[in-house]
Amino acid sequence: MKDLIETIVSALVDYPDDVQVMSREEDDRILYTLSVHKEDMGKVIGKQGRVAKAIRSVVYAAGSSQHKKIYLEISE
Repeated sequence: MKDLIETIVSALVDYPDDVQVMSREEDDRILYTLSVHKEDMGKVIGKQGRVAKAIRSVVYAAGSSQHKKIYLEISE
């Protein structure tokens, strides 16, 4: 899942080397934290959050077989 997130986001940003994904697994959920360069935040979030919502939709669909709730948090 981390590779999927990195692949999607790296294609969108100007600083692909700064894209980092960390994961934390708990009993009933998995939290992925996406970190990007400060100047790329707007590209990852998009107008009215549309790009972020699309990324989350793909990640949630890909992770639906894991039987755990998946969360994607975006930060600088």
